[in-house]
Amino acid sequence: MLKYISILLISIFFIGCSDKNPPLNTVNKVDISKYQGKWYEIARFEHFFEKGCKNVTAFYEIKENGDLKVTNSCTKIDTNETSQANGVAYAVDETNSKLKVSFFRPFYGDYYIIDLASDYSYALVGSPDREYLWILARTKTISDELKNSILQKLPPLGFDPNKFIWTIQD
Repeated sequence: MLKYISILLISIFFIGCSDKNPPLNTVNKVDISKYQGKWYEIARFEHFFEKGCKNVTAFYEIKENGDLKVTNSCTKIDTNETSQANGVAYAVDETNSKLKVSFFRPFYGDYYIIDLASDYSYALVGSPDREYLWILARTKTISDELKNSILQKLPPLGFDPNKFIWTIQD
């Protein structure tokens, strides 16, 4: 009987620890020198650190050691106050499409570039657990055609497009 209970407990442990999502594929290669610079947030999955924000931007700058300095800023809708968060990021592998980003060191989150325009005019960035997702662009708006194209890609990747908060960019 003890043997069966042990097998059951081990099975529950491994099932509970398994990821319900398939691996999240990323783009083949990111040229960090082209990726650096200012990005406007077009849409996001809502989380506490961006709640009530408009005019959200991210600025990436290559540091001397090859890592990225990350500066995120937003304006609170209700107070019109601007806030800024400084972080760091580094590539996990030579593709530069999987980054680890931290604003609260020593804690790092996954930042996967899953779609990227060939001219680096927009990017779709998410996390493998499907909790985070952003549409970023070099301009404050994107065309309806591009928006619809991106939205169609999301369900097969395991993201719910209905969870998007569309960012106000004044």
